[in-house]
Amino acid sequence: MAEKKQKLVLSIIEFLETSITDGSIKSDDKEGIEVAIQCIGEAFGVDPSNNEQKEKLSIKPATLNSLFDVYLKTKDKIGTQAAGPSTAPSIPSGPSAADKEKAEKHKQTGNNLMASKEYTRAIDAYTEAIAIDPNNPVYYSNRAAAWSSMGDHAVAADDAEMAIAVDPKFVKAYSRLGHAHFNLGDYEAAKSAFERGLEVEPNNANLKQGLSNAQAKLGSSSATTTRSAPATSPPPAGGAGGMDWSQMANLMGGLGGGGGAGGAGGGGGGMPDLASMLNNPQLMAMAQQMMSNGGMDRLMQNPAIRDMASRAQSGGGMPSMADIMADPSLRDLASNFMGGAGRGAPPPGNN
Repeated sequence: MAEKKQKLVLSIIEFLETSITDGSIKSDDKEGIEVAIQCIGEAFGVDPSNNEQKEKLSIKPATLNSLFDVYLKTKDKIGTQAAGPSTAPSIPSGPSAADKEKAEKHKQTGNNLMASKEYTRAIDAYTEAIAIDPNNPVYYSNRAAAWSSMGDHAVAADDAEMAIAVDPKFVKAYSRLGHAHFNLGDYEAAKSAFERGLEVEPNNANLKQGLSNAQAKLGSSSATTTRSAPATSPPPAGGAGGMDWSQMANLMGGLGGGGGAGGAGGGGGGMPDLASMLNNPQLMAMAQQMMSNGGMDRLMQNPAIRDMASRAQSGGGMPSMADIMADPSLRDLASNFMGGAGRGAPPPGNN
């Protein structure tokens, strides 16, 4: 996800810029960091001086430092639980009762701000709660809801995953995760999130509804893809070599009708002259197709065609349309090959 990476890059740039201004970096090193900021931004297409892009990619009020602090606290908590009982003196592994009370107050503040649609301030309040008690999945889940309300569903999905990491049995986090992916248009991931939640609580109505919506979207997407795929149609009905002879008939008629009697077009409804045929790209394409798939060989085996060629070579010329219609064998040949009626061709006008 390119935008997600750009959010991270902007956070890194903001961290480096803050480090320059707050004295974390020695004055001798500032120039090098400024060059690094420029290179990082160019490499990922992030311009910190572009206010519009900055507003779109910013994760404020959260910062890279605050998120990293949450991660470390969560990691320490999980590591302590995995280590199991120890003979060493017990050390409080979580916040005190007083700290938990403070965190709950921040959460309640965030809930009130959500009710008044002050989403940015709500995120700030939930972040404060997480900083005090990073082991409460509710805080991550509520912050995910705030991010979604602001339309930042990618970050909402990250917070939902954090809530699940803290407590895999916290069902609401799966609903938040599925909702975020659904709004991102990733219906497969949404479906997976809802299914994971239903494994924890099989009768949860919200998860069932979410799963149904995601499956409906996947089904609709699949149907759309099927409809838009090019259909595989049988070769055009007609004469030898699978060519559309009704199409050739139209071309031949157009060429033959172009001149006066005895003129270059063949006149009088006769066959077109060779120059006209060679200069017509559609007709030449048909001829090439016919020769490449053996149609010409089969056509020349027809007795009527052989007789027509023999007459032309002996000086009799190519027959006119009147000659063709007067000769039963040539008339049948024209009907089968040039009329498009052969091999189940549809009648004119049908689709």
